[in-house]
Amino acid sequence: MKLTTLCYPIVNGKVLLAMKKRGVGVGKWNGPGGKLKANESSEDACLRETQEEVGVIPLFLEYRGVIEFIVPSDPEIDNRCKIFVATAIEGIPVETEEMWPRWFDRDNIPYDEMWDDDRIWLPSVLAGGSVSKRFTFDVNGKVVREEDL
Repeated sequence: MKLTTLCYPIVNGKVLLAMKKRGVGVGKWNGPGGKLKANESSEDACLRETQEEVGVIPLFLEYRGVIEFIVPSDPEIDNRCKIFVATAIEGIPVETEEMWPRWFDRDNIPYDEMWDDDRIWLPSVLAGGSVSKRFTFDVNGKVVREEDL
């Protein structure tokens, strides 16, 4: 199973999300993140991927838990993802080939344009909580099973 990260910068009550422009999740809002390279820590991958995808360096990373994403119809997508929140950033978000960033008020997160599982766990993480879940998705990207890890 691939190891991945997601980062949710929260600055001045706003959350930085980014619209995925290519690859898995295209057309969905998500936190920046991605796969770990060989011998790379989750924290280093989170920093690198956020900078590559939206042009900022997340500061004061806080580990908020882990999620396993399981897609029986496409096992190549399966991954174990560490979730981080950053309470500050260095730089100004910019659009890249991978993602288009935008700030959202915490009470106006576009859950209808995100992965189906996000509405289940993300509100708690954004409010200071943590997550430890496994989600199984059907071929249409809908959650068909939710388990605690």
